[in-house]
Amino acid sequence: MNRSLTDVWSAALPPHRQGEVYHRYVLGVYDFLNQLRRDYPHILIEGCCGGGRFDGGMLYYTPQIWCSDDSDAIDRLKIQYGTSFCYPPCTMGAHVSAVPNEQNGRITPLETRGVVAMSGAFGYEMDLGKCTAKEKGEVRRQVEWYKEHYELIYQGDYYRLSNPFENDLFTAWEHVSEDKREAIVSLVTHSVRPMPPFGRLYLKGLNPDLHYQINHGKTLYCGRTLMQAGYLLPAFHGDYQSIQLYLKAT
Repeated sequence: MNRSLTDVWSAALPPHRQGEVYHRYVLGVYDFLNQLRRDYPHILIEGCCGGGRFDGGMLYYTPQIWCSDDSDAIDRLKIQYGTSFCYPPCTMGAHVSAVPNEQNGRITPLETRGVVAMSGAFGYEMDLGKCTAKEKGEVRRQVEWYKEHYELIYQGDYYRLSNPFENDLFTAWEHVSEDKREAIVSLVTHSVRPMPPFGRLYLKGLNPDLHYQINHGKTLYCGRTLMQAGYLLPAFHGDYQSIQLYLKAT
């Protein structure tokens, strides 16, 4: 299952029916998964893109799929951006992994790795026994925050606020509740430049007539202003920094 099928054939079929083999194999996979769903309805099965099976048919049986073995948070910005054009965030397996990253050796702040993973089916694949007390505290905070905003992330409307293939400064995205009274904005910077320009982030999907608190602050921001004039970004110091904004209408 974790590789593309090559040289597909069957000794049980004559030469003129060899073209059926791959199709029959896929039907067999569906039948097997359907029996598992029927007999064990409370088990969550995660699929894997490694077998080339991240598609609508497989999502019926495995409602979330690991979209790449590349778990580096910065690489994941492009991977999850591209995946979001076809699949909702709740289907994308996205985990916080250890640093230096096994694939490319990159060292990324734990906070940033959490922000990136929270845009999908959030989880961890790291040895918590090797974490410092400070890191364990950050993990606890991330888990509590994700649980608190689970419904908004999974059921809200998803907006891409920047294109990581074109914007070399940062990648940003947004989750907005159906009634437009809540939103989560996430942003991760790329490599920092000397004297970086002041940036504005133009939000989407808000109610233009509502006023929003940001991260429970006292200042109110008009939805129309946030979408048309933008939100002024802070100055970032160091590579791969992140911010996460929680907006709630008053």
